[in-house]
Amino acid sequence: MKVLVFVKATANSEQGIFPPDADKLFAEMGAFNEKLVKAGVMKEGDGLKPSSAGKRIRFSDSGATVVVDGPFAETKELVAGFWIWEVKSLEEAVEWAKQCPNPMPGEEGTLEIRPTYTLEDLSEIVPPAEFEREQRLRKTVAKQKRAKSPAKAGRKGKAMPRRKARPSRAKSKK
Repeated sequence: MKVLVFVKATANSEQGIFPPDADKLFAEMGAFNEKLVKAGVMKEGDGLKPSSAGKRIRFSDSGATVVVDGPFAETKELVAGFWIWEVKSLEEAVEWAKQCPNPMPGEEGTLEIRPTYTLEDLSEIVPPAEFEREQRLRKTVAKQKRAKSPAKAGRKGKAMPRRKARPSRAKSKK
């Protein structure tokens, strides 16, 4: 089961303010991420810049789109970071989340866990042609990820040495 784990924003994170002991936070979070990776749970994760660096795109059925520049109000509704985890159940995700250090030291940190839909979850409502297209797209994305993977660069994650260009030889005059 794939879940997104959101780190909820706070007034300080929305201002780009890190805690005074940020070194400790990064060390603790790094150790937690390392546990997640070693267990095969963490697939991706990042912190997000404040909403002042972002944009929202609003859509309407009339076809109009509106771009809204950040910052956005309602800090409690904003996200400061995320992980993508692969777990057996929502309960397992909760157990992992309970091991997370407070992501907002000096403030009340909040994580929100949301399961993602699988293709199978939607198979009864998505038209067959769209279901097939989505399957093809997911396969293409997986191939693209494999092509960019460090493992492709060489054995044991080491980059393959570049071959030296052969010196060009001057053409002989006859």
